[in-house]
Amino acid sequence: MVTARSPRYTESTQGRLRRLNLAVSLPPLMIAAAVLLFIDAHVWWHVIVLAPGVAAGLVAFERWTANDLARVALPGLIVAGAVWPLGVLLTGSPNAYWGFCAVGSLALREVRRHRALAVAGLFSYVAVVGAARLLVERDDVREVLVSYVLIPTALTVLVTVMTILGERFYDLIRELEQTREREAELAVVRERVRFASDLHDIQGHTLHVVKLKIALAQKMLLRDAGRADKELRETYALVSDTIAQTKELAYAQRRLNLSAEIENAKNLFEAAGIRVRVTREAEVDARAGELLGQVLRETATNILRHSQATQVQITLSEAGITIVNDGVAGNSLPGLRGLSALRQRVSGDGGELTVEQQEGRFRTAAMFPSARAGTTAAGWGHDR
Repeated sequence: MVTARSPRYTESTQGRLRRLNLAVSLPPLMIAAAVLLFIDAHVWWHVIVLAPGVAAGLVAFERWTANDLARVALPGLIVAGAVWPLGVLLTGSPNAYWGFCAVGSLALREVRRHRALAVAGLFSYVAVVGAARLLVERDDVREVLVSYVLIPTALTVLVTVMTILGERFYDLIRELEQTREREAELAVVRERVRFASDLHDIQGHTLHVVKLKIALAQKMLLRDAGRADKELRETYALVSDTIAQTKELAYAQRRLNLSAEIENAKNLFEAAGIRVRVTREAEVDARAGELLGQVLRETATNILRHSQATQVQITLSEAGITIVNDGVAGNSLPGLRGLSALRQRVSGDGGELTVEQQEGRFRTAAMFPSARAGTTAAGWGHDR
């Protein structure tokens, strides 16, 4: 039976994108921060004044990529917000707004109410503090307005817009992930419905026949004891057979049609947002087909439960079946009890079931030596 994958075992695409953003963007940001400090710091104590603002911006960006900005947003705003007026009034640093711009634009995602007011406040603070430079430098008003007001405010607006667009992108990724999870849950529901349908097929008809035979035996009990005994013996055999079929169904040992299982697995994967490619190099004999269908069903269940697959390759050859999927976390093989049980059955029928994990891919292959002569099992390169 297929069950939904638990979120704690999967790393979200959004989280991976944030980490990639950190790895790609943080080094250039650190270089830019060092360059700004070098340009603005004319004496040693200027570095002491300006460095906290730069550090606040870098820390806020790192925490943003970790989706943990809430803890440092307010302290970062306070520190960077204090550095900007000190840079304007004491050190004459037109780039001292950089830390406040970075922290402020990132912190907007934490504002749940009155976000427009917060955005206006961010821009206004940068502009008003920059204009305060006129208190200490009145000779060149145009230069002050351009260097301390216009450029800082315009760049803050630009960074804020880019940050908001970035957040919208991450929101879209999150919605896509939620949609995929819902599709996987629907696939689980469909599988359960199919199981219930199989169970109904086994027991519904049988119970109806048992009911009729018992009623017939009751009528014949006094008139024709031999006929009644026959009906009861047939009922007993029918119930025994039904118990056996129910047990086989519960342990996925009921006779399966390989083509139907391939189609069902394909539908399950596509419903979960996983790309599927099915390659039929040859047809297998009916004896092996049932067991290969069980291997495919169990493997499909494991892929949906334990992996974060984006693509699956199913190859049916004369020798058997190979299923390869990506999205494997970690380097150790998970404990797959269902496949372990099937390995014994395949081995008992003269075949071999292998499970391998390599370079983020998981490969399950069931092969039978009688059909393997002259045929090479699908390898890692082929399945890619």
